[in-house]
Amino acid sequence: MITAIAIDDEPLALKIITHFCSQVDYIALQKTFTKTDEALEYLQKNPTDLLFLDIQMPGKNGLDFYKMLEPETMVIFTTAYSEYAVEGFNVNAIDYLLKPFSFERFLVATDKASKEKRTRSTTPGQSHLLIRADYKLHRIDYDDILLIEGLDDYIRIHLKGKTPITARFSMKSVLEKLPQPNFVRVHRSYIIPVNKVKSIYNKTIQIEDFVIPVGDTYKDIVAKHF
Repeated sequence: MITAIAIDDEPLALKIITHFCSQVDYIALQKTFTKTDEALEYLQKNPTDLLFLDIQMPGKNGLDFYKMLEPETMVIFTTAYSEYAVEGFNVNAIDYLLKPFSFERFLVATDKASKEKRTRSTTPGQSHLLIRADYKLHRIDYDDILLIEGLDDYIRIHLKGKTPITARFSMKSVLEKLPQPNFVRVHRSYIIPVNKVKSIYNKTIQIEDFVIPVGDTYKDIVAKHF
């Protein structure tokens, strides 16, 4: 079951989403909001899988509001303005519904959310990481990861022999998805795979051609592993 909320400054739009959700057995719409500040307060106290989020709202823009949330929160943007579509997908939205949308189009979007939730669920012995970036879901084998670099609200996953993948994700969230103790955070901006370390010298770690600094607050963690 996917827990969801809807945020839109138009009550009629919320009624339509509520009606559509009532016809989908895998979506549990918990609440609806016309104000983003009330929605934010709710989200801080209640784990929620999915947002139906209008973009053009008074006060805080829906895109800016979503960027304030945990990157793992799924979002389906709803708006009457097609020019927001590209920007919506730039933050890795599950889908983008242009008003007025039909129930059939709504089902396409929620089915994507359902598939996303299933693929995110971890299983014992899993050997890969699933990350949504560049408009698609990437399967990344743990053994291909050279290091993970933090870039403000984004991470960049450096891979052996492949192009790096940049995604909107927090370092804390991605570390929780990685098998422990095989991956270690050695700096506020770096997570490394233990088995890829070539050498450690003078508060730096070398992995292939990368030289990674060890942060002062992480030196005890590094000492336990090496």
